[in-house]
Amino acid sequence: MYRSDCRHFRGDIPCRPHKTFGVTCDNCSHYEQRTGRILIIKLGATGDVLRTTPILAPLRERYPGHEIWWITLSPDAVPSTVQKRLPWTWETALTVTQTSFDVVICLDKDVEACALAQQVDARERYGFTLVDGLPAPVNNLAEHKYITGIFDSANKANTKSYPQELMELCGFEWSGQEYEYDEQGNLPETWELVLKGQKGPFVGLNTGCGDRWIAREWPQENWAKLIRLLKKDGVTVVLLGGPAEHERNIGLMATTGAFYAGLAPLKEFINIVGRCDVVVTTVTMALHAAIARRRQVVLMNNIFNRHEFELYGRGVIVEPPVTCTCFFQHDCTNPSYRCMSELTPDTLLEAVRSRLAVLRQA
Repeated sequence: MYRSDCRHFRGDIPCRPHKTFGVTCDNCSHYEQRTGRILIIKLGATGDVLRTTPILAPLRERYPGHEIWWITLSPDAVPSTVQKRLPWTWETALTVTQTSFDVVICLDKDVEACALAQQVDARERYGFTLVDGLPAPVNNLAEHKYITGIFDSANKANTKSYPQELMELCGFEWSGQEYEYDEQGNLPETWELVLKGQKGPFVGLNTGCGDRWIAREWPQENWAKLIRLLKKDGVTVVLLGGPAEHERNIGLMATTGAFYAGLAPLKEFINIVGRCDVVVTTVTMALHAAIARRRQVVLMNNIFNRHEFELYGRGVIVEPPVTCTCFFQHDCTNPSYRCMSELTPDTLLEAVRSRLAVLRQA
């Protein structure tokens, strides 16, 4: 006898309670009835996944006992409160199109994500779907987010943060729901060795901006000057970044004496961010890691609508003193100046000082 409606039941291999305690379905005190299934399609990169997690708590409240599945390019970033964290593969697509769901929520306007959402059998639908080969809103709840994504004028006029837009798209009330993330593990050994014995406060500097939006890049000489200014304040500076920032961080370490211990896997990188008191960054995965770990943030922004970012009262947004003319563009096209070059290290220093002052008063 087996109970396939239990949330622990796998069907292909023994469930966790059976492996841990030796129980079977006819004598198991760990039985939890699965009353339904919810599918989230949010493929994005790690930061995009992290900033989507505020929808999880209201989903659990509205649909108690439902099993949550999430399809993504970054399954490691999905918290363990999601029962099935699925990679974006053809095997996953095949599985979900042969499974019935109570709810499907597609939060991407990528054609392939919308096409999959359209094929999934579900009683309720939120977000986006495919109509005549093009992404389209499922209902009026998704209209606002859809419009801000296709017209720059609507995007610039928007005053809602990204988490608020997602919450409303799903029919929830926005009340400041936080990111969800599994806080686990330690710092990588190399980082433990580097930071052992160092005195805080620790300020992390994520020195890159990724390859998609290079208009956000801050000059390396400005990073170097900021590091020197922070060190004069008695701050321990920790350099952050991924493969794209690796060589830059090695160079900054050599010229400024800032601490850098190399690359780290995702979860360990997020733990490094969590060790920092303040994180200075452009719009990167490090930003969302800092928000998830409840760190103070100094966010440098130029090409995006500042209202998009929800810092939960733990940060400040700093923008160039000159007008950015390259809204939502890959690279700067202004022939007269590059706005991020006009954002001075002294301005960033004052922003960091303000965040450290908040921590001292807490």
